[in-house]
Amino acid sequence: MKNKSIMLQGTASSVGKSVLTAALCRIFKEDGLDSMPFKSQNMALNSYITDEGLEMGRAQVCQAEAAMVKPEVNMNPILLKPTGEKNAQVIVSGKVYGNMSASEYHQFKPKLKKIILSAFDELQKKADVIVIEGAGSPAEINLKDNDIVNMGMAKMVDAPVLLIGDIDRGGVFASIYGTIMLLDEDERKRVKGLLINKFRGDRKILNPGLKQLEALTGIPVLGVIPYGKFDIEEEDGEAERLKSKALSSNKIDVCVIRLPRISNFTDFHWLEKHPLVNIRFVEDPGLLGRPDLIIIPGTKNTLEDLLFLREKGLDKSILSARDKGSAIVGICGGFQILGKKLVDPHGVESNIRELEGLGLLNVETIFDREKVTKQTKAEVIFENIDNKMKNIAVEGYEIHMGKTTLNDEAKPFAEIKDSQEFTIRYDGAISSDGKVWGTYLHGIFDNEEFNNALLMFLSNDLNIDEIEKRGSFKAYKEEQYDILAKTVRESIDMKRIYEILEEHSQ
Repeated sequence: MKNKSIMLQGTASSVGKSVLTAALCRIFKEDGLDSMPFKSQNMALNSYITDEGLEMGRAQVCQAEAAMVKPEVNMNPILLKPTGEKNAQVIVSGKVYGNMSASEYHQFKPKLKKIILSAFDELQKKADVIVIEGAGSPAEINLKDNDIVNMGMAKMVDAPVLLIGDIDRGGVFASIYGTIMLLDEDERKRVKGLLINKFRGDRKILNPGLKQLEALTGIPVLGVIPYGKFDIEEEDGEAERLKSKALSSNKIDVCVIRLPRISNFTDFHWLEKHPLVNIRFVEDPGLLGRPDLIIIPGTKNTLEDLLFLREKGLDKSILSARDKGSAIVGICGGFQILGKKLVDPHGVESNIRELEGLGLLNVETIFDREKVTKQTKAEVIFENIDNKMKNIAVEGYEIHMGKTTLNDEAKPFAEIKDSQEFTIRYDGAISSDGKVWGTYLHGIFDNEEFNNALLMFLSNDLNIDEIEKRGSFKAYKEEQYDILAKTVRESIDMKRIYEILEEHSQ
């Protein structure tokens, strides 16, 4: 089987397209096929940096992991990172192209077709089957003229389509039927099957509705997928995991500040799943309390989110918790917020030119027009945090516009040795007492040795054997992909899906 593709589209955002794309990638891999994910245009604040220093959507990284292949920017040639309600940073083939308004980008889209097709063609050289993910809904009739991500994409590569509806939010029959009816006739013919996702309940009660839906649309229902008991990364900023949670009996309380423009909240996946950690996402200062650790995460607009902290009174709550003994960590934009001053002379992020930070780290940040995107290996200078700890090697990736300077007596968080240029540079900063630190390294919490040392630092009554009971995080993720694939395989007509692939490759 060579150069085959199938596309998953949805009746709306958040119906499960990303997760089901990952599921099919793993199923095809289990069946002996080299599969790869593809999404021509992704809008997300969660991104990743490839080995080549190129930026792509994190959902496609998750799907690549499911397919057991290395992520590459061809899987997501166009990435949009919102900077405000009507504007976004446009990233083309992994590099920043510029900032555009919604109307400007809509006019710009036709110029991207060659880039999208080139990326798709590169994947075809390596894959037996490509699983294409759409975005939002194909029935956005105001956007169809210049569409490059739904039916426009399917037409470009002549891909058959499976349409997904989310039954958990209600109205699934109306949303599927309405979507089909708003498609052009040639687009309706391209839809080869319907999938009902996130089902809870008795399938027998659902069956009469499925038969009527098939009769109305003339398209078969190829599966009803249960609300999954698997743990796969989500990319939506409104994901369930970002909602505030109550304190639990777990030994270590970690509070992540839920910034309006939070980016790369996938950084905390490992901590969320550790049985000794209770992680809360908080935007109400009254709910912060005095946790063991406060994390200020990455953000697409550092200055605006710093203003948000002040307007909500979260800045005072963070400083109060610090005085009561909470440790504080800033990741990327969160690191910048912890400093003394932030300056944006070119208006890179917003119209705000200068703000004072929280002042917990003796650093200053100036925003530059050039974006830093690179994978990074470093060694944490742990003696700056706790003399009992040895230096630990970590890996992560950098995505930032700001350049941060350490002032007198400020200590760096990590040492980075550039193997190609034989130079040493430093990342982040640590307060003199080691209770506040910041870093530009996204993915820092994916390093298990580092996490184990961090948990011991936060809780003196833990020992390493107790912490390591949870096992390898990498093994945990692989297990979740397998559970996802099993759940979906048992719920859909894979025989018919293979027949659809064959029919469209002839």
